[in-house]
Amino acid sequence: MAVSEFLSKRILITGASSGIGAGLAKAFAKRGASLSIVGRNETNLKKVARECKELGAKKILPIIADLAIIKDVERVVKETLASFEGLDILINNAGVALPTPVAETKVSEFDFIFAVNTRAPVILTKLVVPHLEQSKGNIINVSSVVTEVNLPAMNVYSMSKAALNKFTKTAALELAKKGIRVNAVNPASVKTNINRYLDENMARKIQKNVGMLHPLGRRAVSIDEVVNAVLFLASNDARMITGTCLMADRGFVLAGGRL
Repeated sequence: MAVSEFLSKRILITGASSGIGAGLAKAFAKRGASLSIVGRNETNLKKVARECKELGAKKILPIIADLAIIKDVERVVKETLASFEGLDILINNAGVALPTPVAETKVSEFDFIFAVNTRAPVILTKLVVPHLEQSKGNIINVSSVVTEVNLPAMNVYSMSKAALNKFTKTAALELAKKGIRVNAVNPASVKTNINRYLDENMARKIQKNVGMLHPLGRRAVSIDEVVNAVLFLASNDARMITGTCLMADRGFVLAGGRL
């Protein structure tokens, strides 16, 4: 892809205060994009915003918001469009994970996980469609390999990401006639702050064992590897690709995906 391809592109990234989202923000900043970055942690988000500005972002708009709250989701779009007067790329990256054993799952946990992982991307997509149609832009959802493998005590998280995959494909089919591409990237375990939601023993087991089950190497997937997959799908090099859920897992699913 051309280095200048994202120059001045208007990009909205959720979950950008840390982890994959912060990595994405910095990568697009280096390419001169205008960025609306969303997160709940104000201190971290402001730090990422400063770094993006230093790296070359044309414009940077940090928005503190809780995507489990519908009014916050709507405000994110309103503030982004007011600042950028349009949009080229939406990246639904924000995600939460909680251990939810089948016999112990609370309704509040179910609602929270689905609100952030599934409902927020659906609402954000709906609200930006007219603007992406105008720019012939695209949408990338950050999903997970849990859509293809089964992890004990992670049923609600897995369900939310499976729903996101299905939404990706359905949205891609519907929005193709508007010139909007919709794809997903499905990473294997990446050591990010999302693990703070997990039981300590489970998080340690995932990080220890996932790297041993990758045919392409023992190490876990890096943030940069996920970022590169997103950059590709967002670029003109992927202009023929829509409705794809791209496994960024170093072969984890191929190897059976068992911990």
